[in-house]
Amino acid sequence: MISKPAFASAVGRRSVMLGGGAAVALYALRLPGTGHAAGTSPAVRAYSLVAERGRVPLVGAPYPETDVWCYGGRVPGPELRVRQGDRLRIAVENQLDEETTVHWHGLRVPNAMDGVPHLTQAPIAPGETFTYEFDVPDAGTFWYHPHQRSFEQVGRGLYGALIIEEPEPIPVDRDVTWVLDDWRLLETAAISDDFGNLHDVSHAGRVGNTATVNGRVPDRFAVRAGERIRLRLVNAANARIFGLAFEGHAPMVIALDGQPVAPHAPEGGRVVLGPAMRIDLILDMTGRPGGRFRVIDGFYEGLEYRLLDIAYTDAPPLRETPLDAPVRLSANPLAEPDLAAAERHEILFGGGMMGGMMSSMMDGRHMDMREMMRHGMAWTVNGVAATGHVHEPLITLARGRSCILTLRNETAWWHPIHLHGHAFRVITRDGAPTRYREWQDTVLLSPRETAEIAFVADNPGDWMLHCHILEHQAGGMMGVVRIA
Repeated sequence: MISKPAFASAVGRRSVMLGGGAAVALYALRLPGTGHAAGTSPAVRAYSLVAERGRVPLVGAPYPETDVWCYGGRVPGPELRVRQGDRLRIAVENQLDEETTVHWHGLRVPNAMDGVPHLTQAPIAPGETFTYEFDVPDAGTFWYHPHQRSFEQVGRGLYGALIIEEPEPIPVDRDVTWVLDDWRLLETAAISDDFGNLHDVSHAGRVGNTATVNGRVPDRFAVRAGERIRLRLVNAANARIFGLAFEGHAPMVIALDGQPVAPHAPEGGRVVLGPAMRIDLILDMTGRPGGRFRVIDGFYEGLEYRLLDIAYTDAPPLRETPLDAPVRLSANPLAEPDLAAAERHEILFGGGMMGGMMSSMMDGRHMDMREMMRHGMAWTVNGVAATGHVHEPLITLARGRSCILTLRNETAWWHPIHLHGHAFRVITRDGAPTRYREWQDTVLLSPRETAEIAFVADNPGDWMLHCHILEHQAGGMMGVVRIA
């Protein structure tokens, strides 16, 4: 049994009072000018990341600092911010006691740079360095994290935001990133060591008890009346789905998973992010000086809690009415799938508790559910529980071919399904056309839901397709899509 933390930030209470007075750390960054000129070589942006152990004040006084695994001594790791069309060169040094990799989530990188151990690269051994290098074709909000034992490495704090700025950004007063996470902490503020336990694997994953924003238990987010903020949300949690309501405000969604979408209000007024998903919002600060408004995470019924307060300073309004400027983002250079000529395939996701699965294939032989669970496995893709990262492909597509995948969630649980190396249009849900035909790289499937996604198979290689509830991935819900 995991002890519920004594500090008041414990997630799972109906009403949470967050104390300490700590303001959310902001990533308020310069806005870009134009990108490099047409016909010129891309600018090379060089970075170094060190994966190492560290200590950070997740909860704050009077609790001790928390031992974490992190990049550069920080949680989240350094925010990498470059311009669309730049070339990234990132040397990753491994100072952990085990192998690691870095996956650039949502970026359409060459296969050899995708960071999947044994499938696209050899893992980075302790004491070794691997240099990733690739161009960034798409603007948007992305992130980076390990793909080696990710259920523990991400769960201990190894992740960071990667922001690709547009050559001509939309006008805002501030561009801010919130990296959301939740942690399973003991009363000492130490991370519980029960990673990969069978209950988490076979149920909802490692849902924690302490929510953080940018690596800290937050209290308030300071704003000025009249300002317009571009708020980039990144869900770095192993398994928690966030459903944020901004009391007294009307957020406008302008991008999903880094890809522009027709600006719209979130359905039901709640901003929902499954693990690994990102959402860009426009927030106009329409309150009055000195005002205070809650941001509530109410995704799990009966377990609602206050994430933080939007706290207005006493400064006079920056403007009396919202900024009169466009909020629609320019499209990224994605190939449009030809739906009429598309190749069609069906992918079935099965298993888990209350799933009704009787047996599956694992390591080339049939196993019943009881035997699977003795091996720490609980989930299947097309009837196979996958171990490791290297598998015979679920499907093989010719390069340049349009494809429609029907993703069927035949389980009693939520699954954010992520495809590496590509963005896809979500074209239907349970047979009904989607309103915005949104581009994404991670589609959140509710229990028993079916979604159709469409994309052009224009990035050659073997690419992971998996649930981004990291315990579900470790428990068998992953496969490979081959593009040749």
